[in-house]
Amino acid sequence: MTRTPIPQRIHRGERKIVIFWSDDHEGSYRARDLRLNCQCANCVDEMTRTPLLDPASVPPDVSAVAISLVGNYAIKIDWSDGHNTGIYTYERLWEMCGCEKCRSEKGE
Repeated sequence: MTRTPIPQRIHRGERKIVIFWSDDHEGSYRARDLRLNCQCANCVDEMTRTPLLDPASVPPDVSAVAISLVGNYAIKIDWSDGHNTGIYTYERLWEMCGCEKCRSEKGE
């Protein structure tokens, strides 16, 4: 099993978050994509995993207001739309990377 790299730096842009990983990879994440993929109990039913978040309720220009570490395994993002209860594990962020290299490897 491959170990997930650890973020070394996180840059919070206006509509994008960039993570500089410990394996020298630079991951790029659109803010709205991250917001829409929140897995908290307000956004996803805990029992059925059915999405509860209406994508139309998330503004196109949503941005990260603040980012904080959660232990040694995740980050918490305070969003400009007022949402702040979700956490994003390093493993999930690694899998969600939207940089050009990762998109081409995924065939997107």
